[in-house]
Amino acid sequence: MEFKNPQEHLEQFNRRVAIAGGLVLICFALLFGRLVWLQVVQHDYYQTRAEDNRISLVPITPIRGLIVDRNGEVLAHNYSAYTLEITPSQVPDLETTIDGLTEFIDIQPKDRRRFKKLMEENKRFESLPIRTRLTDAEVAKFIARRFRFPGVDIKARLFREYPRGGVASHVLGYIGRVTERDQARIEGRGAEANYRGTDYFGKTGLEQHYEFDLHGITGFEKVEVDAGGRPVRTLARSAPIPGNNLTLTLDAKLQEIVEQAFGDRKGALVAIEPSSGGILALVSMPNYDPNQFVDGISLADWGELNNSPEKPMVNRALNGAYPPGSTFKPFMALAALELGKRRPEQAIFDPGYFNFGNHTFRDDKKGGHGTVDMYKSIVQSCNTYYYVLANDMGIDNIAAFMGSIGLGQRTGVDIEGESEGVLPSTAWKKKRFKKPEQQKWYAGETISVGIGQGYNAYTPIQLAQAIATIANDGVMFRPHLVKHITDTKTGTQTPIEPQPLKSLGWKQANVDVIKRALVGVNIEGTGTRAFADAGYVSAGKTGTSQVYSLKGAEYKRHGTKQELRDHSLYIAYAPAEQPKIALAVLVENGGFGAQAAAPIARQVFDYYLLGKLPKGMAPADDAAEE
Repeated sequence: MEFKNPQEHLEQFNRRVAIAGGLVLICFALLFGRLVWLQVVQHDYYQTRAEDNRISLVPITPIRGLIVDRNGEVLAHNYSAYTLEITPSQVPDLETTIDGLTEFIDIQPKDRRRFKKLMEENKRFESLPIRTRLTDAEVAKFIARRFRFPGVDIKARLFREYPRGGVASHVLGYIGRVTERDQARIEGRGAEANYRGTDYFGKTGLEQHYEFDLHGITGFEKVEVDAGGRPVRTLARSAPIPGNNLTLTLDAKLQEIVEQAFGDRKGALVAIEPSSGGILALVSMPNYDPNQFVDGISLADWGELNNSPEKPMVNRALNGAYPPGSTFKPFMALAALELGKRRPEQAIFDPGYFNFGNHTFRDDKKGGHGTVDMYKSIVQSCNTYYYVLANDMGIDNIAAFMGSIGLGQRTGVDIEGESEGVLPSTAWKKKRFKKPEQQKWYAGETISVGIGQGYNAYTPIQLAQAIATIANDGVMFRPHLVKHITDTKTGTQTPIEPQPLKSLGWKQANVDVIKRALVGVNIEGTGTRAFADAGYVSAGKTGTSQVYSLKGAEYKRHGTKQELRDHSLYIAYAPAEQPKIALAVLVENGGFGAQAAAPIARQVFDYYLLGKLPKGMAPADDAAEE
């Protein structure tokens, strides 16, 4: 039997102990290093993570700012109501859950369709409404059965309301749920944090243009939650700041009078304060009820609005471009005076037509108007005078002057989506058409432009701005709807200053010639009947614009389909000696301007200058009795 050396065994054992000890030390070193890494180096990071798990920041949506008219009448405000909401990610069987809810809450098929649409369009939202504006009875019934419906809850939310319904709907616009397009606009402003928890966004009108003023500043609650995410207590609260209030230049009663005056006719009216550019009324008919959009409009209602031949969603005051007809003549006359192409007393003989090349341009009066000077050309609306004048001036001279008073250009009004219209010129035609033979401007085309026909197409707000500029002796203001913005936190009012866009430098003598003729229109011309016994002196010009070419034939109103009848136009201001209001009226397919458009203007002036209401219209609740 062989015996091993004890010393060798001891050394082997010591080596094994040393190796094991080294391994243990290494393991402890690693553990210690990891501990230092977690507790020291990464301390702030993991503390934040732990706090995030323990504390939740809950956004508090601010109250949207009010919109009131110039007299303080509320046009848009908010109210609180209960909403039944579902968080789809927390509901195992959505259809079964909704079916269960219908046993005691009235959920219509349209509510289901809207909810499905919201799920498709707003996937970033955690909870979505299935029913809004619950009654107290419905709230009580749900609370008693809440345990049966995980992922379903009742929330108190603010809703927008337009108390006057469709009145001024194209001015106010409407709000709707935030879409990806809206989110892109929010991100473009760097306002993502301020819109956390916000469901609605301005879509059109003032609601859209002043969205970031009306929205307010979102508040937050710091809430401690348990492991299941349930709130335990509120640790801190930052109150939301309500949105700013808008005070408009608009007169709501005047707006209502105009809308009632149109009745079931289509058209537009824009009334402006010449000395400031403040819009007193901006009407587009037919209108719509913006309250339909607050909860999310149904597909059926949207289809009815969007596909209606009456096009109620189109803002005709800003987007409708129409030939100005004879309302163009005062501007043509002023251009001729300023360019030295005519003197006021210079006259032509009107036989009832004007021959140019192989074409005969006819006057609207058989046999003509005889000898016609500038005053008579405006008062009696003589076409032949302006056929000759347009030929003498040339299209580019006409275009340069009309462009200087804002025709064919966006006015810059504080509503999105304004149209430019069409101001014809040789440069415009080259840009407009592709074929060389179409790009050439023919001298005969200038003749029709001279009476506001041809390629001419302007928006009612452009015409209103142009006549307001004449009323203001050549000083032009930007039309605007907001008078001032009120900070709800400080009460500070920020006015929208009426700063002139430009002063056109017209000779006062030339302006006075046009003004005298415009007064003559309502005293002895085409506006006489509409302004008989008015009690004030007004200035205006009627106009009738063709919807389609007669090609030399005689226009017969009663034998023409409604949609092909001429448009009725009227531009005016009053009082003539010190203008306080200027306007442009258009009645689609209304016929002669003196018959359809001018009487609407009369109602506007009667109310605004005299406080006189149309027959059958009750005074406002807060109006003083006369």
